[in-house]
Amino acid sequence: MTAAPANLLSVRTLLLAHLRPHGLASAELGVVGDENHWGGYHCGRNRVLDRDYSVVESTRDSSGLSSYASALDIGTFSYKGHNLRTFSTWLVRQCEAGTVDTRDIREVIYSPDGKTVRRWDRLRRRSSGDSSHTFHTHISFFRDATKAGRDLTPLFRRYLVAIGLITPPAPKPPPVPTPVEDNDMEQADKLTRGTDNPNRTVGHVLADLANLRNWFVSPLGAQDAYTKPADGSPLALLLNAAGRDDTDEQAIADRVIAALDPATLAQRIAEHLPADQAQRVADELSARLAA
Repeated sequence: MTAAPANLLSVRTLLLAHLRPHGLASAELGVVGDENHWGGYHCGRNRVLDRDYSVVESTRDSSGLSSYASALDIGTFSYKGHNLRTFSTWLVRQCEAGTVDTRDIREVIYSPDGKTVRRWDRLRRRSSGDSSHTFHTHISFFRDATKAGRDLTPLFRRYLVAIGLITPPAPKPPPVPTPVEDNDMEQADKLTRGTDNPNRTVGHVLADLANLRNWFVSPLGAQDAYTKPADGSPLALLLNAAGRDDTDEQAIADRVIAALDPATLAQRIAEHLPADQAQRVADELSARLAA
């Protein structure tokens, strides 16, 4: 026997909940045709006729044929200037616009003025209906939608929101962006790994590297930065001697040490040590270099 599918019953429940107080009677919301009703979308498999238009004109219907009815009749109501006629013309405009929530509707048979009956047909097969549609609007749904149980309430809920019977849902707050680890180093940033001085920063390290490079590749007392060892720098002495068989390693070492001012070296190293260690290290280093 023909049955009402759950998704159309959900539409019926939604409309009754909000329009019953405004004149829509339960008997005016029909899904399954009575026992005298044969053929069309109000009938399931057991009542369709040979070459029934509700089955053969679309593969969505022929593939979706089941025991379910696939239509809804809506009767009269009135709420602040909104009624069956204004609803019906609104519905047809939505169908003509192709809104997503109307794509399962095959046809709407309605009256815009209570006198003239019109039919909006997605397949453009028909344009009219009988006079009973002056006081009720018929909506046919493609049978595959009812068979699949797709949610058909969004369209009707949208209408109830539009006329003020349902409060629109609060807008969703914008998504909170996922925190992205900040990999940009600032010179004032503390080092993530411990050192002998917990207050050392990225800037300290960069200064250390620059100072060490310039100190190694610059002549003693020079203030300029160099990209390669300058003549007479300790590193240049070592590089010039590299690979030579007649290299006198001790002589080179003596020259390098001689180029280093013990006091200056000790002072530079001490600058990057905690205050309680600086003097002791400077004294020790000066003594070793001077020995």
